[in-house]
Amino acid sequence: MGDTDMNMAMQMMEMHAAEMPATGMDMALMQECIEACSACEQACTMCASSMMGDEMMKCTSMCMNSADMANTMMRMMMRPSGMHAPSMMTALQATMSMSNACAEECMMHAETSDDARMCADVNRQLAASCQKMMDAMAGMMPTRA
Repeated sequence: MGDTDMNMAMQMMEMHAAEMPATGMDMALMQECIEACSACEQACTMCASSMMGDEMMKCTSMCMNSADMANTMMRMMMRPSGMHAPSMMTALQATMSMSNACAEECMMHAETSDDARMCADVNRQLAASCQKMMDAMAGMMPTRA
């Protein structure tokens, strides 16, 4: 997504912030995470395409899985009225886990592939952004008695 698209998306989300069940959400942090998801989806898709071949099947598959997870996470955040904090936390954790695994796999090929190196970096950035969102949302989680 370009800056114009992201600004439009954030303007729309801010218009509907009152509908968001999780009040007090840090919209700037959410925008950062959405942007990280978008960048990761793009990098993983391109890396998977460049890694086609039998000896690269694991890396290709992990990149495709990470791209799918990033897209799903981004779409969940862009539906503020349907936000359910426990589900968001689980999705953020799953996205972070997949991003870290993909980064590790891509790093095994980073010396011979700039695509893999860049993909690993973007996956790490997404994992860090997911962690920030989880930390920010921790106070929104229902307490267990």
